[in-house]
Amino acid sequence: MQQSPVSISLSSYGADLVRAQGQAHFIPLVAAAGASCIEWREELLTHEQPAELARSAAEHGLESVFSSPLELWQAERSEPNPDLSATLQRAREFGAKRLKVSLGHFREHHDLRSLASLLFRQPLALLVENDQTAHGGRIEPFQRFFSAVEALNLPLRMTFDIGNWQWQEQSALNAARLLGRHVAYVHCKAVRLRVDGKLVAIPPGAPELHQWEQLLRHMTQGITRAVEYPLQGTDLLQVTTEQVSLLAHLGQSRLEHADA
Repeated sequence: MQQSPVSISLSSYGADLVRAQGQAHFIPLVAAAGASCIEWREELLTHEQPAELARSAAEHGLESVFSSPLELWQAERSEPNPDLSATLQRAREFGAKRLKVSLGHFREHHDLRSLASLLFRQPLALLVENDQTAHGGRIEPFQRFFSAVEALNLPLRMTFDIGNWQWQEQSALNAARLLGRHVAYVHCKAVRLRVDGKLVAIPPGAPELHQWEQLLRHMTQGITRAVEYPLQGTDLLQVTTEQVSLLAHLGQSRLEHADA
């Protein structure tokens, strides 16, 4: 029975707990739950030592993704965010094979050739995510961006955050149809509207899991999918294990059919 790789974004355990415990605390838990990847969160780092986290993750058989809130493109600059180089270096220190950033304010005047020079011979893959903003969380800027990326044959891929499209009232399924071929990593979260009018991430129910199955049909088979919704309870190992199993089996019938 085939299963797809699952990543755990450490933000799923709550900002307060992660900052209090430190991100290294969660490495054995993520591994024991059956995940194959751990996503470090730059905004939740406190006093962690990158080399220690990299070594411990490797000892537990986990690959690493480094998530940064950095916006790749700034409105007032034609070149990439000047902090990108340092963020790439930091991600390498954490043992990450992938760096996840937000798109930012991409426009046609932005200089992708300077980005290509920065990424030349870079051991990390750069993944650009749709966030919850009007400038970096809509389908159209991503279409323009990846059209430019394809024209220059640049080694950039997308982190597709399923839930974030709702902040801009856009269809995740339509986004998957239009952008799915560029996706290398999927952030999974269900979203609900609270009584105070705020959108919040929640664990998926049957309707969301069914929708995610449809979305994944537009992406590479067996793509890594990440938990980015609350993992809470008295037994975090049990909770995490259950959610890893749910995501690992998404698209399983498609994988088995492909091998038949």
